[in-house]
Amino acid sequence: MSDTDIAACVRKALNKYFKDLDGEEATGLYDMVIRCVEKPLIETVLKEAGGNQTRAAEWLGVNRNTLRKKMALHRIK
Repeated sequence: MSDTDIAACVRKALNKYFKDLDGEEATGLYDMVIRCVEKPLIETVLKEAGGNQTRAAEWLGVNRNTLRKKMALHRIK
């Protein structure tokens, strides 16, 4: 899967979201998308890193403290 594939998935989901709004006003889209994507991203990377937070943080391009804060925010053990 490439970056383009991931972007296509996001586009498809957002197009469906706007269609489902049926003319209603959209608000807070950026935060909504980040919340929806960030938790499964962190969970998947942690799993692939065998639970090693230092390695997962490195793969994500964030420091370990940032990863731990995001884990707490999303209630990821």
